[in-house]
Amino acid sequence: VYGWGLNSNGQLGLGNNVNQHNPCRVTALQGVVITKIVCGYSHTLALSDEGSLWAWGANSYGQLGTGNKANQCAPVRVAQDLGRIVDIAASHYCHLSAAMTQNSKIYLWGHCKGQSVVGPQETGFSSLHEVFALWASPSVTYEPLSVTTFTRSSLAQAMALALDDEETADVVFVVDDRRIRAHRAVLKIRCQYFRNMFQEHWKENNLEEVEVKDYSFVVFRAFLQYIYTDTVNVSPEDAIGLLELANAYCEEALKHHCERIIRHGITTENAAMLYAVAIKYEAT
Repeated sequence: VYGWGLNSNGQLGLGNNVNQHNPCRVTALQGVVITKIVCGYSHTLALSDEGSLWAWGANSYGQLGTGNKANQCAPVRVAQDLGRIVDIAASHYCHLSAAMTQNSKIYLWGHCKGQSVVGPQETGFSSLHEVFALWASPSVTYEPLSVTTFTRSSLAQAMALALDDEETADVVFVVDDRRIRAHRAVLKIRCQYFRNMFQEHWKENNLEEVEVKDYSFVVFRAFLQYIYTDTVNVSPEDAIGLLELANAYCEEALKHHCERIIRHGITTENAAMLYAVAIKYEAT
């Protein structure tokens, strides 16, 4: 460990109060492996790899945890009766110190809302951040807060991923010599046509592969995608084929989706053709 800079309270740990322009070795910590150092307004805490805590610098509020208010210009071991310490905290904005032990107990000492606590006191907190939020003057965060976002798979996302899932599918549709994997239970729940198809008296009920001849791969996959996700994402041209399928399968909600896509896709070039389609399928 090396220290340099302002040293009016011995916060560099060099055994004196002389400011240093160049890094100087903190000889009192030779042989001690330090894994973390934190700095308060004018005091320093250091944590070793063995869980021991060392402190030095200003101590006007008992922030070193030595049991008194005498400054220390060289590192001294403190809080030895707490057992192994796993984390420490201090902030440049205050004279407060905190530590967490290996059994997750949180301790604080120093300047606590106008009071001087000269030795570690156990709290009921579960994190070091709570110490500085409730007892520091002013209330601060001793380190930048990070927010972790947990991405949870929603039902819609899970259903979208289930389509064409080889591991869980129990039926395969063959369209234009291409295969689409699906789940009989989902199809029966969402579509009356498939509910009828997968009954005992239909031959498709006993088939592992069902061939589809009347519709293109793009159209039929869009239909299955609608069954799984209740969304439709096709071009106006493919929406015409999907509208034909929806009409044949008596899927009124799907027809409305197709009609919306077709309406938004009307151009001067395709207006006559789309008008003819609308008449044929009684689309609005």
